[in-house]
Order: sequence, then structure tokens, then C-alpha cells
Amino acid sequence: MTRKLPTVADLQACKGQRQLTMLRYFSLEEAAAAEAAEIDIASVPDEILFHPDYRNAAPSVFSMTGQTHTECGSPDAYLRWCNQALERGADALYCSGSLATVEMLAREYVPIVGHVGLVPARATWTGGFRAVGKTADTAMRLYQEVKAYESAGAFAIELEVVPEEVATEISKRVNILVWSMGAGSGCDAQYLFSNDILGYTEGHIPRHAKVYRNFRAEYDRLQNERIAAFREFVSDVKDRSFPQSEHVVKMAPNELEAFKEQLDAKS
Repeated sequence: MTRKLPTVADLQACKGQRQLTMLRYFSLEEAAAAEAAEIDIASVPDEILFHPDYRNAAPSVFSMTGQTHTECGSPDAYLRWCNQALERGADALYCSGSLATVEMLAREYVPIVGHVGLVPARATWTGGFRAVGKTADTAMRLYQEVKAYESAGAFAIELEVVPEEVATEISKRVNILVWSMGAGSGCDAQYLFSNDILGYTEGHIPRHAKVYRNFRAEYDRLQNERIAAFREFVSDVKDRSFPQSEHVVKMAPNELEAFKEQLDAKS
């Protein structure tokens, strides 16, 4: 059966029924692979999502994009950007701005996804790049923040690097969709980055990530093959073994002779 592109309502109906799968990917090739693998949700850089071939590659992947509050600036600028993104094919928008901004966007019927826990754009407020919610008090603050996003009108939140037990308890006590990135299996979706799954991450690989393939070795192999092919070309040119007869166009002998006679007459 051919999949259809899910709506926000379709995703909400999955809460408590099944876990969704979610990726962040970075190319049309990865988008096509996600479609073929039947990934449910994707977070996509805007230059990929807005590419004219994107929906040919991933017609049924619920695709969101976004900008941080530092990139977008004022709430009005956020709204303009979100509306443009929806018109260009986004199914939802990520917002790391204030709850007031989230509420304003939701009032304008923008499907908004918030971010709770380790939020890179706000990490200084939670102690840097480390787990959030490891004490009862900090866990309670996470719950209250998720409820606040729900009240503001967001339909989902990313819950990042939070103890599994905390994420599970929060998820089952809220109506908003909770998407786990390093927050365990008790949420509504599991979210990983394609570069981690495919093994081509530069630098640190997060603890919550799982590497399924070693594309780095494959990329290195392909680069070595490129270099080898280019060197062979250089060598062929130097020893005049390229081009050969199959690589060039030949002139009929009589036409060549006539051409030479004309050249000689002009000399």
C-alpha cells in the first residue's frame, strides 16, 4: 500500500498506539532512503526541504524545518519565516524561541515543535552540553516546561538527553507528542541523526546515537578511487594513450584532403 503524507492530526492519533521514527538528514539521497525505509518524520535543513526535487524524493515523510530564535530574531520575523516555509512545503516548524513566541505562532495555525531538555541554543541555562533532569526538582521543571509548551499550542516537543524514567513519566502524563533524542523508549518517537546512523559524524558521536553503517570508510574508499582515476587520466595524457580512436570524431579522408588543400591555398 502506498503511504500518504501524514497530517499533524494523524501523528497525534499515534500517541500511545505506536512509536514513530524520526531522522535528521542532510541530502536528497538520504531523503529518498528515508522514504524507502518508511521513516515517519524528518527534521530537514531548509535548503534541502525547499529544493524543487525534495517531495519527489520523500513524498510521504512528515518534514519539518526551522531556525533558532537567534537566527530568526523577533516573533514577527519568526512568523514571516514560518509562513514562507509552510508555503514552500514544510509540514511543521521547529521553534526554540520563548513560550510567548510559540503561542503567537500557534495562534496563527503554524504547526510548532518545541524543544526541552538539552537545547543547544539555550544550553548555557542548563549547565552546558550534558543531561538535564537527573534530580527530582530539575525533572519537575522539565515536566512543567513540557506542559507549558502544550498550553502554548505546540503539538510536539523534542525531549533531548533526559533520563529515560523521567521522559517516560512525562510522556504518559501529557497530550503533546514527545519525541525522544536520547530520552529513552517511553516517548512517542525515536529521533536520530543520519550522520550518526551512517557513521560519518565528524568528531564526537553522542552517547544516545547508534551507528548502523560505516559510511566514513566508504567515503574514504571513494575518495581514494577518485584520486586513482584522476592519476590514471594524467598518466594516459602524458603517454598519449588518451584519447584513443573511440574518444574522437573522424573526418572522411576525401573531406580531410579538401580541407588541407583549402588551408594550403590560404597559406
